[in-house]
Amino acid sequence: MSPFLAVLRRDLRLALRSSGESLTVVAFFVLATILFPFGVGPEPAILARIAAGVIWVMALLAALLSLDRLFQADFEDGNLDLLVLAPLPLEMTVVAKVAAHWLTTGLPLTVAAPLLGILLNLPGAAYPTMLGAMLLGTPALSLIGAIGAALTLGARRGGVLLSLLVLPLYVPVLIFGTAAVDAAAQDLSARPHLLILAGLLVLAVGLTPWAAAAALRQAAE
Repeated sequence: MSPFLAVLRRDLRLALRSSGESLTVVAFFVLATILFPFGVGPEPAILARIAAGVIWVMALLAALLSLDRLFQADFEDGNLDLLVLAPLPLEMTVVAKVAAHWLTTGLPLTVAAPLLGILLNLPGAAYPTMLGAMLLGTPALSLIGAIGAALTLGARRGGVLLSLLVLPLYVPVLIFGTAAVDAAAQDLSARPHLLILAGLLVLAVGLTPWAAAAALRQAAE
């Protein structure tokens, strides 16, 4: 675990040194969500109805903004070759980098989501479910995004290509994350949706590190 923790600590330190990137992601999430009451009007019933979908879509897009920094810096400065040759399996390196990405991006988005729920008049009963859904869904977004980030290394217009690759894969997380919050807001059971989100997270943990590692080896050749 020592090499794994070393990679995790390294990425966290780098993220803290360039904390403006994480703040930009959270600022986009907050500002883009704030625009919706101006666009659809201040009617509380309308805002409550769209709150879950708006928050999840904005969180998805905010997470997408930060994916290009997962491997791009290591690719540009040559550290990717060292990571490929390191004794730590590349799959575990991917998990460490994804964990650092979630801690600096997904976790702040999860913390900010309830505050935006207040702005959008989300019913109080839905807040615990929203936190649970975000804690299950945002790591899956980071894991899935790692595949796209690895596949687009060195590509021209990589940001556009990354979006096209990743957004369709984000749809199941978006659907069940929104459905869980909507169910809780209507005093229905959100458990089935949360279980599906947990299943998607387990599936992502089991598959995406190997897919991303294979793409990284290809990029390093």
